[in-house]
Amino acid sequence: MESFFRLSRKDYRLETINGYVDHIIFRNEENGYTVLILVDEGEDITCVGTFTDVSEGENIECEGEFTTHPTYGKQFKTKSYQHKEPEDETAIERYLGSGAIKGLGKALAARIVKKFKKDTFRIIEEEPERLSSVKGISEQKAMDIANQINEKKDLRRAMIYLQQYGISTVMAVKIYKEYKQDVFKILKENPYKLAEDIGGIGFRTADTIAAKIGIKPDSDFRIQSGVLYTLQQASAEGHTYLPYDELIEESIKVLGVTEDQIDINIKNLAIDKKVVITEKNSDKQVFYAPYFYMESNSSKMLKNLNDYFEIADSEVENCIKKIEKKTGMELDDAQRDAVKAAAHNGVLIITGGPGTGKTTTINTIIKYFEMEGLDIFLAAPTGRAAKRMSETTGFEAKTIHRLLELNGGAEGTTAFEKNADNPLEADVIIIDEMSMVDINLMNALLKAIIPGQTRLILVGDASQLPSVGPGSVLKDLIESKCFKTVALTKIFRQASTSDIIVNAHKINKGEMVLLDNKSKDFFFLKRYEADKIINVTLQLIIQKLPKYVDATTYDIQVLTPMRKGLLGVERLNGILQNYINPPSEKKKEKEHNGKIFREGDKIMQMKNNYQIDWEVKTKYGLAIDKGTGVFNGDVGIIEKINDYTETITINFDDNKKVEYPFKLLDDLDLAYAITIHKSQGSEYPAVVMPLLSGPTMLMNRNLLYTAVTRAKKCVTIVGNDKTFDMMVKNVSQQKRYSGLKDRLMEDNYGN
Repeated sequence: MESFFRLSRKDYRLETINGYVDHIIFRNEENGYTVLILVDEGEDITCVGTFTDVSEGENIECEGEFTTHPTYGKQFKTKSYQHKEPEDETAIERYLGSGAIKGLGKALAARIVKKFKKDTFRIIEEEPERLSSVKGISEQKAMDIANQINEKKDLRRAMIYLQQYGISTVMAVKIYKEYKQDVFKILKENPYKLAEDIGGIGFRTADTIAAKIGIKPDSDFRIQSGVLYTLQQASAEGHTYLPYDELIEESIKVLGVTEDQIDINIKNLAIDKKVVITEKNSDKQVFYAPYFYMESNSSKMLKNLNDYFEIADSEVENCIKKIEKKTGMELDDAQRDAVKAAAHNGVLIITGGPGTGKTTTINTIIKYFEMEGLDIFLAAPTGRAAKRMSETTGFEAKTIHRLLELNGGAEGTTAFEKNADNPLEADVIIIDEMSMVDINLMNALLKAIIPGQTRLILVGDASQLPSVGPGSVLKDLIESKCFKTVALTKIFRQASTSDIIVNAHKINKGEMVLLDNKSKDFFFLKRYEADKIINVTLQLIIQKLPKYVDATTYDIQVLTPMRKGLLGVERLNGILQNYINPPSEKKKEKEHNGKIFREGDKIMQMKNNYQIDWEVKTKYGLAIDKGTGVFNGDVGIIEKINDYTETITINFDDNKKVEYPFKLLDDLDLAYAITIHKSQGSEYPAVVMPLLSGPTMLMNRNLLYTAVTRAKKCVTIVGNDKTFDMMVKNVSQQKRYSGLKDRLMEDNYGN
């Protein structure tokens, strides 16, 4: 109704109301969205809007429109507002006694105004020491009152200044809190500092502000910020460094300046220790400094962990025999080697594809260490992977973030309670799905492990796609040959009856797969047009597969190689949403950047958020667990959309409920279809993969193998069989630049 009302009144003009803030009903500290009661000539008016720096008792003028909310009735929807100085003694007393100034209550406010009358604010600003003549105010308290009032004025002045450069109210407050009165100097001299210091402001935003201020395009500040931005963009694609020449080439595209100007500024960044330049075989690499030190420190910590424990092989062999007798399982030679290696080595890597006995091996290792009376921790990178690890081992497994006791930390940073000063108290730590672990998480994990006391066992499938985050941790560890590595290759008899597993191994070896649909769990439906492929996909996930695999439509996952295109995530999600969760009067919606979020939608978190709170509640609403952090790849269902509080409530895996402010909707995407990259670490009852064509570097064996191995009961590929055959043959992958292997293989640890 509201949008219709706005559209139907072309001659619409904003209204203005004035008054004082009687009280604040609700404020979202994340985005500044506020519901308050404004008293205008004795009338209480409910105002809604972004009031980041408004306190109770203050006088404000609001510009906006009166609307009628279907639940909460008449409201004044505020578009903009400005502060007004209190005009009489009553208004001054009301403001000072409202609680806006800490340590100043109503009685004290009344005494101040009684003494200084209309001159109160001038006294506070210009002669604050005179406040101490009022009973109950010391000299120190007088200065504190003055400082608080002046700070509020300074904040408003800074906000007006920042907003002329297109900076939002919420972001302006954030910037002011960081720099205080230095904000004017910083913006005038080097607005690119904002990109370094303020979460949510990147190079592009800082560059726009700089252009408005008049900073020259060839400014050293601009070039250095652009180079760092280029390296950070590369990290989003998985790189921890870029080759020197490639960095210059990419930086020229961003900055539009000369090679020489970039070259000298890279050297200056190295002097300032913001980048690290290394050399290998006469080729130079430029690291964004944090990633260089993460890889260097991880290398040192891994080597320190890599002790050898003197235990007789016969003792281990006897334990294995007891475990085999008790479980009725018989290990093959590689599995036995893995158990013995776990007993002897401080760091062990176990790799293997589906059906090669990784789970049996892990379970035997756990039972061995149990017999030895050792404390064992299990973890995996994602909630789904941890849950699956718990189910297959019978032991509690946590996400690595939870194992390290994430506490949210400062804005934009990870902060873990478990670290070098407060390490994990475990004798053995087993990490599954290691191909997903990036250098950030690996570095944090290693800091919390005690050398000489704790064994670290890393389990993963090296043939899967690398981590979404920067680095190639598992691949670099294996290729360095610095640690004992056991490769499980034998496909066990039970697994050999699954064509998902058999065909996955064929794909991994480059062998052709027979697409005759005589299988019970691996199907290929040949279609050669995008719309026909989509129609078949819809029939499969809505009508046929739920019964076939005994699952819901929501459990069946559509995996696609790309975000864009006729069969990309963006187009598919719009279509799938309309059929799986169509519009209804009973379901609220929120439109954001051209995307509709609807109650009942399946969604995915698209990047790590370390600060957001979650709760697990009983059916009666009692909180039984709580924590912080929702991570890249986490999937949930939208339970509720609240226009009044501007939040969306999402129920994630393991019943973690999170309230998202609308301003964080950029972090979410529909998840009826997801990219194969985003499916890492997850397992689904059934996978449907639409397949037509795509870029050669993307459409490769590695990607196809990862997609197929995500399915537990059934894989159905719908599309072009020639593209499938091409992907099996295509071993080319996008090059990922990482330095952990080089750091591990260095004879010394010099930086």
